[in-house]
Amino acid sequence: MKEIVLGKTGIVTPQNAFGALPVQRVDMKMAVKLLRGAYEGGMRFFDTARAYSDSEEKLGEAFDGMRDKVFISSKTMAKTPKKFWEDLETTLKNLRTDYLDIYQFHCVLQCFKPGDGTGMYEAMLEAKKQGKVRHIGITAHLINVAEEIVESGLYETIQFPFCYLATEREIALVKAAEKADMGFLAMKGLSGGLLTNSEACMAFMSQYNVLPLWGIQREEELRQWLGFFDRDVQMTDEIAHFIEEDRKSLMGDFCRGCGYCMPCTVGIQINNCARMSQLIRRAPSANFLSEEWQGLMMKIEECVDCGLCKTRCPYNLDTPNLLRKNLADYKDILAGKAEI
Repeated sequence: MKEIVLGKTGIVTPQNAFGALPVQRVDMKMAVKLLRGAYEGGMRFFDTARAYSDSEEKLGEAFDGMRDKVFISSKTMAKTPKKFWEDLETTLKNLRTDYLDIYQFHCVLQCFKPGDGTGMYEAMLEAKKQGKVRHIGITAHLINVAEEIVESGLYETIQFPFCYLATEREIALVKAAEKADMGFLAMKGLSGGLLTNSEACMAFMSQYNVLPLWGIQREEELRQWLGFFDRDVQMTDEIAHFIEEDRKSLMGDFCRGCGYCMPCTVGIQINNCARMSQLIRRAPSANFLSEEWQGLMMKIEECVDCGLCKTRCPYNLDTPNLLRKNLADYKDILAGKAEI
């Protein structure tokens, strides 16, 4: 397994890390089993966030008494210094530790800088001075904000969506971060579950100096990623051809399933319904043709065009129209007018 250095942090870790957002969906026993299993299988870097409900607490339980054996990063969505400190203390308590390897501003709409009037960067520097934070990081979904972050040189790591659907501009961002000696944490490596070929995903990541954070909530998923510790995966002509064909079918305006548009004012499950056309063709279709899913999809007809989902979407998608297109396709599938 290839090892990478996360820029100026000096953190050295296998290029195969655990994204802990999904463990909030399983119980404590299963979460601990997955996290400890990941460690025993070779993973050393674990990423969580204050916003991931009880994910931090599950990491705290899993790694209690072995803090020095793993790297842990977490995040805060705070917009004020007061909330920043509250989040940090809660996170440290949840993780049963007195420090974070990396603490990140979460899903920012701006690059916090010294003297910008928010006091946020100053709070982060103070946390580092106190030893509660070893390295300063930031996460973003907007490419222009991410580019500004890299250019600023203020952060030791950046976390940004990156997978084999990446545009040339996003690939340029990865290279710019490497040139700036900034560690790059790659989130959404499976594009919200749309990418299902783990070997292709890993081969793509291996070409770059990035640390992929695989979202894991099932033992089968964990086994897939741990399997790459036993065999190196590199880009081949066959994998490159597969990726190119997959890009042709998925590139364009599609929902990545990040969920930042939620909650919907009328209860539409946007993050899955807005990408149903892709999901139903890339997973066992019966999963999405049940009465339950039919009900969830038909709820799209209750959309009132309030526009909130559009304002929240980090990819600037026309979400209401995307939902309607997916519903129309779904109805055609149910009526036998469209193929799966």
